[in-house]
Parts: sequence; structure tokens; C-alpha cells
Amino acid sequence: MFTVGPVAENCFIARRDDSDRAVIIDPGEEAERLLAAIDELGVTIEAVLVTHCHFDHVGAVAPVAKATGAPVYVSEIERPVLADIMSYVPFAGFGPYESWEAEHTLRGGERLQLAGLDIEVLFTPGHSPGHLTYSIPAEQAVFSGDVLFQGSVGRVDLPGGDWGTLLNSISGLVESLSGDTTVYPGHMGITSLGAERRTNPFLAELARG
Repeated sequence: MFTVGPVAENCFIARRDDSDRAVIIDPGEEAERLLAAIDELGVTIEAVLVTHCHFDHVGAVAPVAKATGAPVYVSEIERPVLADIMSYVPFAGFGPYESWEAEHTLRGGERLQLAGLDIEVLFTPGHSPGHLTYSIPAEQAVFSGDVLFQGSVGRVDLPGGDWGTLLNSISGLVESLSGDTTVYPGHMGITSLGAERRTNPFLAELARG
């Protein structure tokens, strides 16, 4: 995990133990630092996986994709955002970021075989219209982007955000995956679904529902 950029976004490089192949998830900023880490690890990046296209999660996609030659996977709904990032940055003072035309689009429901990992693509909108979560069942791991955090959840006050939709997405994760599943979120610390079920105040509404 690498926490990068001015809003402390988490980027992840995931690989099997002792493998020389990996995927990178949400390279949001600090491309040079991420590329240096890739070199230090001695891995070949087979894919760039994007959970959603808010600028803090995609700011380094273009330089990382260029340097590694890895194809980019993105939500079909949000592909236009990645292709024109600066038009969608809602706050002044961030960027400039280089746009990228994603090689692959996803809708949710796909299974990807990348870097020796069996990855399930889950459609989890609410924080953004096309948000995806990447689940690796064999590792009991999910990369949740900005859907679920340690003790919190993604904001819904940005364009396309919706609280009810987000809650449904979180409910789907909680109900379909084991409580032992490790959650690797887009911000803050690593947690587990079980811990969030027990302690996350935003999930109390699910229990009432």
C-alpha cells in the first residue's frame, strides 16, 4: 500500500507470494514513487485496475500505464472521465493530470485472470456512478476504493453520488463476503468486513433495515 497525493489516497500493488507479476490498483498520484517501487519489487505490472475515476484515484494512471505498458481496466460508465480528467476535477488547485483512453471497460460481473490472481469485478455504485470493487476470493481480499472505509464510508456529495445506492452496494459486500475478508480501501487504514459490521456507525442502518 502506498498513500499518495494531497488527499492521502491509497494505491496498491498486488501479487501472489514470490510472483514476479502484479497488478496495480488506483495509481492516484506520485507516479515516480510508484514506478520506483515497481522496479524495487522486480515485478511486471500486468494491469492497471481503476475502482473509479475521481482525480485522486487516477492522477497517475497515464504515466504508470506508459512506463509499464500495462493495459488499463475501468468502469464503462466512467471511461469518459479518465479520457478527460481535468474536465471533471471539482476543486481548484489539483492537477494537471494526463488523461488516458482505457484499453478495457468493465460493467461488474466479470472475472479477470491477471498476474496469477482470480479477480471478481463487483459493481458498487453510490460514491460514483460506475464505481467498481475488485474481489480476490482466494485471498479473502477486496479493494473497495471509496465505498467502504475503516469506520466510515464514501462521500455522496460529489456528482453522481447517492446515499441509498451506496448503502445497497455496501450491503451487497457485507452479505456476500465473509467477515474475515480484508478490506483494502481507497483512504485510511486496512480493515475487515467483520470489523466494519461490528463497529462502523454507518452500517448500523443496514442492521436496522
